[in-house]
Amino acid sequence: MSTSRFPLTELADLPPDLRERIEPIVSKSGFVPNIFRALGHRPNELRAFLDYHDVLMDQPGPLSKAERELVVVASSGANRCIYCVVAHGAILRVRSKDSHLSDHVATNPAGANLDGRQRAIVDLSLALTRTPELFADSDMARARSAGLTDVEIWDIGAITAFFAASNRLAHLTAVAPNDEFYSMGR
Repeated sequence: MSTSRFPLTELADLPPDLRERIEPIVSKSGFVPNIFRALGHRPNELRAFLDYHDVLMDQPGPLSKAERELVVVASSGANRCIYCVVAHGAILRVRSKDSHLSDHVATNPAGANLDGRQRAIVDLSLALTRTPELFADSDMARARSAGLTDVEIWDIGAITAFFAASNRLAHLTAVAPNDEFYSMGR
């Protein structure tokens, strides 16, 4: 199976600032995620991708890191993005300490065993993913009535939007998930 439709960049071939950003990930995980290698042949775009990713996924905020990954897995499952489902499903398994959650949310979110807060997060993300043109005040009202704050709703929406773009890039490149992701958190 091909790893990508576009050139893959090795870590050593990236500009120094990008190597410095990715090396801690490699040190922690033991591998370079293929999406970084696929985007690496366009360094400015990789920088922008990493900057926005880090703001949405790593900055302190009201959503836990596991809840942020829940948004990614739900939206990526709806977008049928195998790369993001596998990679972020692994991260969700680790962060939630639940080896089944990501698989259920990615494949059958309506049937997934979620608490009320998780259900509201997944439902909001799916409303924005599946039929964004139909997103309405009623979707906001449901999220608020489930206890989500406007800050949390914004974060869920921003993560959903960012990963819609990420999913499209993964589809365009046909980048394969690293084998290491499949066993993480199991």
